[in-house]
Amino acid sequence: MGSATTLSEIILTADKPEYSPSDDIIITASFQIKGDLRDALNEKNWTESYNKYDNLFKLKYGIKVTSGGFRKKELKDIDTYRKASFFWTRNPKLVNPMKEKRVWVQVAKNFEPFIKLTEEEVKSELLDFNEKITIKASELGSGKHKISAEAWVSWQKHLWTDSGDAKGSSKEIEITVN
Repeated sequence: MGSATTLSEIILTADKPEYSPSDDIIITASFQIKGDLRDALNEKNWTESYNKYDNLFKLKYGIKVTSGGFRKKELKDIDTYRKASFFWTRNPKLVNPMKEKRVWVQVAKNFEPFIKLTEEEVKSELLDFNEKITIKASELGSGKHKISAEAWVSWQKHLWTDSGDAKGSSKEIEITVN
């Protein structure tokens, strides 16, 4: 295998710059899984995988949001997963007009299933993250706060990929509670 699997830069965005103490702060953490794992998730590999009864891929991931400089205070810790199920169907709605495609991928995010029609859409659904994280402004108290996040992903060995993991951190963003 060529490049390793990495996380792109983690971008944090707050839904607004200032909050009152009674507000919910909604921060979105956006990042992508890049490299080997993304390259290996393709139709040839998932079809072969399905044919050899390796038809469920589970991706564990977590995001930890903290505030403060040296003495960080943990605000939120998400620990969850996504699943990709490879399945066979003759469903006419899923026929790819380009060829006789039979093995499809269903991605489950927060237990909600998505079926995408192209390799790129499947990769995006499984490996691109746009996680909304809610924090109570009252937990931070008034003043300016520097918020940052760390994210990690891990997965087990499959026919088309070795087990692995990747980690990354965001730059700080500043929010104000008045």
